[in-house]
Amino acid sequence: MTGWNRNLRGAIAITGCATAGIGDAGGLNDLEVTSLAVHAAVRDAGLRMEEIDGLMSASLSSSMWLNKLAEYLGVFPRFMNSTQIGGASFVGHLLIAAAAIQAGLCRNVVIAYGATPRGGNGVSATSGARAKLDPFPYEEPFQPFNPPTSYALATRRHMHEYGTTREQLAEVAVAARAWAQLNPEAYKREPLSIGDVLSARMISSPLTARDCCLVTDGAGAIVVTAAERAEVARPVYVLGTAMAHSHRQISCMADLTRTVAGESAGQARERAGVSLADIDLVQLYDAFTINPILFLEDMGFCRKGEGGAFVSGGRIAPSGELPVNTNGGGLSCVHPGMYSMFGLVEAVRQLRGECGDRQVKQARTALVHGNGGVLSAQATTVLTNWMD
Repeated sequence: MTGWNRNLRGAIAITGCATAGIGDAGGLNDLEVTSLAVHAAVRDAGLRMEEIDGLMSASLSSSMWLNKLAEYLGVFPRFMNSTQIGGASFVGHLLIAAAAIQAGLCRNVVIAYGATPRGGNGVSATSGARAKLDPFPYEEPFQPFNPPTSYALATRRHMHEYGTTREQLAEVAVAARAWAQLNPEAYKREPLSIGDVLSARMISSPLTARDCCLVTDGAGAIVVTAAERAEVARPVYVLGTAMAHSHRQISCMADLTRTVAGESAGQARERAGVSLADIDLVQLYDAFTINPILFLEDMGFCRKGEGGAFVSGGRIAPSGELPVNTNGGGLSCVHPGMYSMFGLVEAVRQLRGECGDRQVKQARTALVHGNGGVLSAQATTVLTNWMD
């Protein structure tokens, strides 16, 4: 790899994080719930709003969202960025924030996301706006029920190629629910069995409702600053971040069983100077149960085709070998349209030792991964609570 500035390793730190309106935001709209998360994250970082001079965000339903958010917050940033690569956006924003801070463009950056598809804005309004902003001209004539249909195609292909079973897919949902039961903030906490997943309402074969992420309200925000200026007691350092892209529509995906998560994760780990063995916990974008299976394979935690067996037997559940989605993920905790912000917040909380019953013991290094579109864009970051 060439062109990577080694000075970016550990150059920035996450000094504050917060969530708001998880599950049901009580009628608040997108701006209102996002504002709550931003103000809480800034307080958590020990800063004042007037000290925020960088703002980053993305939206599924607004073309000039960042302008509206800055106006609503009453801030006047000198650096703004609204890179939109779907659910991977907020992990990818860390790479841009690191470059901006190192270049002296800003000092304290807020990265935020919030949406209220369940309450404030409504699912139909959000879906309608999204369809206008992001049409699928070559697939629309076939009337797919997206995104489930696209992920169902990838799921069925993985089952055909490698013998992955519906029971193995269900293991992902059951593990997520087990973590959620330890998280008071999670939206879904009632018990869930493999049988429950298999017998749930079919959404797009072979995916049932329990194979699909939640539709909730929610917002999250993090505050990023230069590591040498991090004055909080427990900063979380960003060791390395990378992005990769392969397609937009699922019909243009070269191999339905292989994503470019391997590229983004491999580059992020190389930039961070860590191996898979150094990773204590993993936050993956689990919009559907096939996602963690694909990503764990592509990142090298197991061989291609062995993801179904890898996640079975509680390996990624509490007390398992590899803690994955320790907040309950998009399947059981929160999913307001785009999820990766909440994986970032959970990783920071884990590395700060704030997670109570679900706390991963002696957690030092976390890998957080975001997925955008229909397995289209991938972004990965490596975070740590110590610097060598």
